[in-house]
Amino acid sequence: MTLNDIYPPPMSKFDDIRPYNDDEVAATVCRILNDPELSHAVASFKFPALTKAAPWLICPLVKWYLKKEFASVSSVQAFQAIVERYMSRTIDTTSEGLSTSGLDKLDPSKAYLFVSNHRDIAMDPAMVNWALYQKGFTTLRIAIGDNLLTKPYVSDIMRLNKSFIVNRSATAPREKLKAAKHLSSYIHHSIVEERANIWIAQREGRAKDGKDITNSAIISMFSLSKPKKDDFGQYIADLNIVPVSISYEWDPCDAAKARELYTLCEEGKYDKSEHEDIASIATGITGQKGKIHVAFGEVLGTEFENTDAVAEEINRQIHANYVLHPSNMIAYQKRHGSVPDVPVGEDNLPFDQGRYAVEMDTFNQRLSNLDARYHDVYLAGYANPVDAKLHPEMEQS
Repeated sequence: MTLNDIYPPPMSKFDDIRPYNDDEVAATVCRILNDPELSHAVASFKFPALTKAAPWLICPLVKWYLKKEFASVSSVQAFQAIVERYMSRTIDTTSEGLSTSGLDKLDPSKAYLFVSNHRDIAMDPAMVNWALYQKGFTTLRIAIGDNLLTKPYVSDIMRLNKSFIVNRSATAPREKLKAAKHLSSYIHHSIVEERANIWIAQREGRAKDGKDITNSAIISMFSLSKPKKDDFGQYIADLNIVPVSISYEWDPCDAAKARELYTLCEEGKYDKSEHEDIASIATGITGQKGKIHVAFGEVLGTEFENTDAVAEEINRQIHANYVLHPSNMIAYQKRHGSVPDVPVGEDNLPFDQGRYAVEMDTFNQRLSNLDARYHDVYLAGYANPVDAKLHPEMEQS
């Protein structure tokens, strides 16, 4: 029996959505490691043929390995230290490097609300987290929709890794408003009271078409916990909102996104398979990404009078700071027949087709592997960030 058994810690009003605390880690890790679904899921992912043929053999071995790796973990920091090793390996093996900009303008001793564009379910917050960690910032609390937490072990793993839950399953208007107010209060409490960094996407769901547009409803949610007497601009400034622009040279899920958008356009609907989001997470983690850049913008001040103005400024910074890759320029050229005069890469150099013959071959190969019906949608996904650079005024809605 422990002191917590005799004198249980007081309940927090955020217990239903917050990340796990250190005193919850050991029990959570034990629960995860003893969940047979986790062992089977990992085995199926790493050794699909063997798992199908002899699950009785491979699943116990996977469980043994996971226990060897994680059984001694007793704090969030210890868990994230293991995650950091895997993240380092992922960047080394699935990308040509991660570069950053803008972090020199931020103070590691302060807490920020990082609002980023959204291209990949897992890798977007992971890349922002990695960039911050490498520069001495505290790791993020990450917003994750409850629609992704389809298994108990998935929810546990996410909350061990400092994720907090966004309630997207509520359907009744009153329930949705209550959940949004609760989330707003938690975000404000995290930033202002606990000095904890937060990551949230600028919109619900990934920008599968390559158009990075902030949903003003997200900004409205931020302000739901604002006392009526408080000034809106000051309340926004207190959150220390920093727009973040993430760009990948190659999107591992590009073909799946093109197929989904084409189907939605032609048939008016797209029905996801039961665990399609989980499959997208796996593809996003393991697929080749080429060069990656994470650009941190400037902290928003007090000058905003309403949510639309905040959303427009986030859009402006994300589009302005977005680092284009050769893949974006190649797609734009294929769609429009010309190459615009906009810089490419973290070095902001002009696009020179002669220097990017390998990238051109890679793009053509990826395109040839795709059903011709999806080609235009596929090209648009890569070309739209170029349009956002050329016509920022048209990308605000």
